[in-house]
Amino acid sequence: MGRRCWRNAGHNPVYRQGGRGGCALEGHRPWPSPTVPLRRPPHRLVKAFFVGGTAVGDVSLLSKILAALTTGVIAIVVASPTDLVKVRLQADGKANTVKRNYSGALNAYATIIRQEGIGALWTGLGPNVARNAIINAAELASYDQFKQMFLKLPGFTDNVFTHLLAGLGAGFFAVCIGSPVDVVKSRMMGDSTYRSTLDCFAKTLKNDGPGAFYKGFIANFCRIGSWNVIMFLTLEQVRRLFL
Repeated sequence: MGRRCWRNAGHNPVYRQGGRGGCALEGHRPWPSPTVPLRRPPHRLVKAFFVGGTAVGDVSLLSKILAALTTGVIAIVVASPTDLVKVRLQADGKANTVKRNYSGALNAYATIIRQEGIGALWTGLGPNVARNAIINAAELASYDQFKQMFLKLPGFTDNVFTHLLAGLGAGFFAVCIGSPVDVVKSRMMGDSTYRSTLDCFAKTLKNDGPGAFYKGFIANFCRIGSWNVIMFLTLEQVRRLFL
């Protein structure tokens, strides 16, 4: 039976007849086995769930989006309390009062639980899930698409420059798609007067106009764009060295 192998400097799997020792070509090593989940990035595990662990070749854009949406939802359900505390502390620092509501992150957790109940830590979970799932899908799916697009152009190879361009493209796309839900999420977490996500969206649109959903776009792109570049550059190098 043929063994699936991959080039250290490339990205396309090749099949070779090999023995128990592995791949027959120099510079090749076995493709990571799907039976070792800890050696594969989480979003690729989820993607394998949607397309099958033995899928070979380009995965459809829909499968990439579904995998990224799923990992985004799981991540934010776990991390939403931390995000809430961050937003509350930021709002508390802007308050025009001598006495602050919270002395620090741990005090904020304790105060929120004591005064509002433990469920309050997941205030704004709906828009937070929407925001994180959308941005996660935009980042991961668009990165794969940008990378595939660049690799089909003359002169581009699977190197750091290609990863940097794909990361910037993914960051820009994520900010364009995710800014409106990011604004709604932050407003709901910082102000409990909104009845629902739709109420917050409608009031923001009515009171501040559509431009309010893209306030701070440049700053947001600098943050998310640089994050995407660092994240994907690191991921590619870790994958190349260890996976």
